[in-house]
Amino acid sequence: MASSKGKTIAIVGSGLIGRSWAMVFLSGGYKVKIYDNQQGQASRAITDIRKQVEELQEAQMLRGKLSATEQLSLLSSHDDLSQALEGAFFVQECVFEELEAKKSVFQAVEKLVGEEVVLSSSTSCLMPSNVFSLVQNCTRCIISHPVNPPYYVRLVELVPHPETLPVVMDMAYELMTEVGQAPVRIRKEIDGFALNRVQYAIIAECWRLVKDGVISVKDIDLVMSEGLGMRYAFIGPIETMHLNAPEGLEDYLRRYREGMKRVLSSFGPVPEFDGEAAARINKEICELIPNDQEHLSARRERRDQLLMGLAKLKK
Repeated sequence: MASSKGKTIAIVGSGLIGRSWAMVFLSGGYKVKIYDNQQGQASRAITDIRKQVEELQEAQMLRGKLSATEQLSLLSSHDDLSQALEGAFFVQECVFEELEAKKSVFQAVEKLVGEEVVLSSSTSCLMPSNVFSLVQNCTRCIISHPVNPPYYVRLVELVPHPETLPVVMDMAYELMTEVGQAPVRIRKEIDGFALNRVQYAIIAECWRLVKDGVISVKDIDLVMSEGLGMRYAFIGPIETMHLNAPEGLEDYLRRYREGMKRVLSSFGPVPEFDGEAAARINKEICELIPNDQEHLSARRERRDQLLMGLAKLKK
């Protein structure tokens, strides 16, 4: 594998995720080259990144040891793919979540880089064996799935292709740790990886409870934000069980095993997420947070500010 001493990472795709990855890698002192096939899009991304990095420094929340000026000096935009890839030891793909688009990107990238360059995708749930199906050498391919927004939510799921070499997984793990992320190793490919499988299970039951008239949209969100989410921001579900019984996990299972099985057996089918239920749930959330850009942008800013504070608290 290519050494990280070259310190150059290429990002393909300059949307929200691409910009966030750029900021994360810059914070670790890496030279970052952003490419987008839409003329001028990469340079516009740099303008936005500059604004965000400077605001983070002003708020004393800039990550890494380098100043905003020093980090931004490592950033460049490119409209030519070969120029963007030149000198890179790691390529992070960030195009939109469409399988054929990602397959085409990696087919093009592979032709322009050496065998030692790691090819990484940001896909949130597409299977590695599908994403990299047009790549000739899949031993250096990996999924590095971030959580939005990656600068504040540091988890990264590392998912191997069936042919990925262990050294590639190790290198990606070390890189993500070095730049301040919190990587987890998914040991084999599975649809949805880990995060989305857990997230979709939560969403499905929340949807069923609202659809069936058990609880309102406002209150089910409070169940998470003021209940489960309070503890899950610091400890996971397995540790929660371990701590919630006097003698740990085995004690918890003795006490609650049958109750858990009874409740789980009452769960309904996978929701369709459409029709009358979707219209009603959408109406409820829009009454709480109107879906115009002014209100949505304000709530996203609030989310990011709260996540920023939580990230600081978790240090």
